[in-house]
Amino acid sequence: MQSVRAIAEEIVAREGGYVNDPDDPGGATNHGVTIHTMRRLGLDLDGDGDVDTADVRALDRDRAIDIFVDHYFRKPRIHLLPEALQPSVFDMQVNAGANAVKILQRLLRRMGRQVTVDGRIGPETAAAARQAAAEAPAHLADAYGIARRNWYYALADRRPSSRKYARRRDGGKGGWINRAEEFISPRFHLTEAQHRARVAKWA
Repeated sequence: MQSVRAIAEEIVAREGGYVNDPDDPGGATNHGVTIHTMRRLGLDLDGDGDVDTADVRALDRDRAIDIFVDHYFRKPRIHLLPEALQPSVFDMQVNAGANAVKILQRLLRRMGRQVTVDGRIGPETAAAARQAAAEAPAHLADAYGIARRNWYYALADRRPSSRKYARRRDGGKGGWINRAEEFISPRFHLTEAQHRARVAKWA
């Protein structure tokens, strides 16, 4: 498996630079780090006594990588999961916080594992994930990626302002769907026709 830092570097590259999209609940973001995260960590980079968009703009790539490794991989204990799952869960943790682990926990429950859906990786979730990986080593990462893709579609079903992240203006796959499918084997990718059928009910 790639090193954690290498995965974090890929996440930063995927996230891009400074963005402040009013439709994004994360608010101002730079290299994938939101203003809410910077406020929680007290990152007043310009020393003016508060954490605002100027501090988000000032965040550099290396510090963003450090934040991801420390606060989105180590702190949530993603290292306790099977190696095949770690990149996708890590990427989703950056993108959607504790929902990343909740998606996994719901998947494990559908597989018959008795785990609590609380968004936290403890001994129960880690053991269930390892058992599932031992039984289906070639499929667990794909199953998680598909569950993640479904979560994005369902979120866009509920929240019209987020549909632009799941569907491009021309109707093709949006960033969320492409991002999920980076961690799914090509044979399980949706065709363009399948994607368009899935989003056809959206205005």
